[in-house]
Amino acid sequence: MTAIAWNMTAWLGLGAVLTALGGAAALAWRGLPALLGRGPVGAGRTRGPVLWMLGGAAAAMALLEIGLLTNDFSISYIADNHRSGAPLIFTAAAGWAALEGSIVLWGLVLAGFTASAYRSLARPGHPLAGGTLAVLGLLGVFWFGLMATAANPFAVCTSAAEAGCSLSSWAPWSLADPPVDGRGANPLLQNHILMAVHPPVLYLGYVGFSVPFAIGIASLAAARRGSDWLAAARRWTLAAWGFLTAGIVLGAWWSYEVLGWGGYWAWDPVENASFIPWLLATAFIHSSVVQARRGVLSSWNYVLVIGTFAATILGTFLTRSGVIASVHSFTQSAVGPILLGFLAVVLIGALALFALRVHLIGSAPRLDSLASREGAFLVNNLLLAVFAFVVLSGTLLPLGIEAVSGRTVGVGRPFFDRWAAPLAYCLILTMGIGPVTPFRVARPEVMRRRLVTPLRIALAAAAVVVLAVGRNRHLVLVTLLGVFAAAAILRHLAVSVSARRRASGEGAGAAMVRLVLRDPGYWGGQLSHMGVAVLAAGIAVSANLSLSGALDLAPGERASFAGYEMVYEGPFSRVEPTRTVVGARLEVFRGGRPAAVLHPRLNDYGGASGPIVTPAVHSTLRGDLYVSITRLDEEGLHADVWSYPLQWMVWLGGLITASGAGFSLLASRRRAGRGGAGRGGGGRGGGVRDGASVEPGRAASVEPAVSDRA
Repeated sequence: MTAIAWNMTAWLGLGAVLTALGGAAALAWRGLPALLGRGPVGAGRTRGPVLWMLGGAAAAMALLEIGLLTNDFSISYIADNHRSGAPLIFTAAAGWAALEGSIVLWGLVLAGFTASAYRSLARPGHPLAGGTLAVLGLLGVFWFGLMATAANPFAVCTSAAEAGCSLSSWAPWSLADPPVDGRGANPLLQNHILMAVHPPVLYLGYVGFSVPFAIGIASLAAARRGSDWLAAARRWTLAAWGFLTAGIVLGAWWSYEVLGWGGYWAWDPVENASFIPWLLATAFIHSSVVQARRGVLSSWNYVLVIGTFAATILGTFLTRSGVIASVHSFTQSAVGPILLGFLAVVLIGALALFALRVHLIGSAPRLDSLASREGAFLVNNLLLAVFAFVVLSGTLLPLGIEAVSGRTVGVGRPFFDRWAAPLAYCLILTMGIGPVTPFRVARPEVMRRRLVTPLRIALAAAAVVVLAVGRNRHLVLVTLLGVFAAAAILRHLAVSVSARRRASGEGAGAAMVRLVLRDPGYWGGQLSHMGVAVLAAGIAVSANLSLSGALDLAPGERASFAGYEMVYEGPFSRVEPTRTVVGARLEVFRGGRPAAVLHPRLNDYGGASGPIVTPAVHSTLRGDLYVSITRLDEEGLHADVWSYPLQWMVWLGGLITASGAGFSLLASRRRAGRGGAGRGGGGRGGGVRDGASVEPGRAASVEPAVSDRA
């Protein structure tokens, strides 16, 4: 095949990127009058740029994947991050396994969210449509401009190395010198199927916050008072938060299954960089409820939405700049300073606009009492903000000290755990009290009625833990708080269903379904709260009741650990298309009966990285048995072994938490399709007041609607 034919992917790919860049620039230009307050922009003026942006981004991603599937090593990115014979799933995942490809995926997700925002907002008379699309267009100009310059994913390989590419050229007309085979992706990124799932889900969360940010900036630019921008941003905020939650959980699961150190969260700087926007977005979701219901915290909500988006850019910088040593980070490149500059522009520009508009958008109403749902949400926001500040400072302080003085300073796990534990306990407590607290003023008799039963259940559960397990303070406290929060939610659901049955004569199942679907925002939030309670319990049990040990076994020998009998049958090895696998065969027995056959492995992908330790995990309802090889030689097997009780609760709790956002979105959309939306924010079926008086013509007074809840 000729050099021109090999370069065809480079020509088409760069053309697709430039098409998306042109669409983003046109979108920003056509929406700019609305952003500058010169009147609304018609939907017809922005439709074409949105389609060009989406089409160019989709074509760029498709061409990159086609190049990977066809082993087109004339493209430098493909030569350096793919090798022939790789399994199909990892071939596709190589599209986002390194710097340039990950930015292509980022651009595609941004274009998709922009098209979704256009479809939802660009209708005649919408006051925020033009400004929102202008901001999204400006964001697109940056990301696609980055792809077209410093992070060109379609650069041509002009000098082949033994494996991969040694020199490349931005220009698509350059003569290609493709290698015979590629270098392949980072071994850790082709060692588990979650690599194909975790990054895209996480990006949907990261990039999804672009839309609430754009809506917030459009509202600030127009100096609009009130909470209409929150209603417009709610859908994307929930979607982005749900995806980010799922992405963090899947990333922890990937770490647990792949890295072989026996854990799933190490306060790694990039783990922290995904956690910071999650904390700020959680605060924003809760505080937006208070503004929608009581007209307070309006300025604070703008700060939160700006901070959340800025935190996603910070996470992107930490991952792609090479300033940290992390399994997540890419190599040093020129993209780091560009991203840092972009972060500075976003923060300075957005906060300057906020400063110019704060006197126009600030809210005058005050809280009637701290003993109210508004007060509980205010405490919740304070705790989340402090938590985010602690994680941010612990992450950036070592980098700052090293940049200024050259000294390497570590902020380790003890620092984060020391702060995270008490803050998490307080958040779980507010999670149980806040949703069942009335707005304005919470009378003592109402709160006693709503909380005394959950408190009794929680105390009983804590007593059982003390008697059955021991007086581990973390385990007892998490049990007390988690069961209290879950019981408060379930009691509130039971009281509400009972009241509805009395009013309508429905059966229990039908009453519960209609109650929940009438107020999906509130009950979706409670589903997420239940997930957090399960997650907290799983973390507490697996961390505080875990056991660890070491295996030193010759073939045929057996060892006992945590109620298991393990017999080392011997080593095995095999050669696969992209790696050499050496491992150990362990037969596992429990109670004298076969329980599992485990194959902890060392996977060698060639190159200088050496073999990758891949643990074997036996998961049951009791918990996990986790075995990771430390050495395998002629003398026998040497491995670390852990037992983690109820580890599955960590993954289940995290996914339930994420599903709460999905339920709210899907149920709200279904309700809107039936014509149920628009009445005070989405219904009045969230819950029945305990002891409320019966109004004329109604069975019982009910609490506020979906827009009043978190």
